[in-house]
Amino acid sequence: MQRVAVRSPFYVGLALLVTAIAFVGFWPTYFGPLFAGTVDKLPVIHVHAAVYVGWLAIFIAQAAFAATRRMDLHVKLGNFGIGYGVLVIVMGVTVAISMFAVRVHAGQIEEAQGDLVAPLSDMVFFAPLFGAAVWLRGKPEIHKRLMIVATTVLLVAAVARMTFLGRPWPFLLVWCAPLLIGAVYDIVRRRAVPWIYLLGVVVIVARALGARLVGETAAWHDWTAWLATVVS
Repeated sequence: MQRVAVRSPFYVGLALLVTAIAFVGFWPTYFGPLFAGTVDKLPVIHVHAAVYVGWLAIFIAQAAFAATRRMDLHVKLGNFGIGYGVLVIVMGVTVAISMFAVRVHAGQIEEAQGDLVAPLSDMVFFAPLFGAAVWLRGKPEIHKRLMIVATTVLLVAAVARMTFLGRPWPFLLVWCAPLLIGAVYDIVRRRAVPWIYLLGVVVIVARALGARLVGETAAWHDWTAWLATVVS
């Protein structure tokens, strides 16, 4: 049997770390009950979860293909992944609006308005990062780092469920962990300035602060009040 030459497995490890954070965060509220047969969620939540798990599977596979120099498979799956990334965005918006409608129908208008800003913010930040990664896929070193940043941005919902983290700083450190590890790797192993990872940390901080600030504006309350009349 012919051996496959393997490059550094670092990015495979980084992809596995991202996946581990997602599963640890969602285990108590979704994956644990799902495997126990006790989960009680709307069908759209299950579809959304399946799409997200599929994204993580593609993320790991792409890192593995690159590490084993199977760029033919990497390119083929990447072409599929472009459409799949759009599906991630569509499902993210769909589940956000669906849960907003559920709360509105339950008479929880203020809760619905407050809870909508976070998932929509995730898509607002993920979409341009993903789009830039697709646009720059001819520049592998930039492309793969942008994909790591984009996927890490989506970890916010998982990390937010890690109630044991407590204060904001541990929350941000766990959320940014893949980017910080990637930055250290670039500095130590490549002697390079990890500007994409640093940009990613800035984006994450902007997402964390921006969602809160937007949710408190009169414009947001006015728009979500109008949206409530549409879905009711």
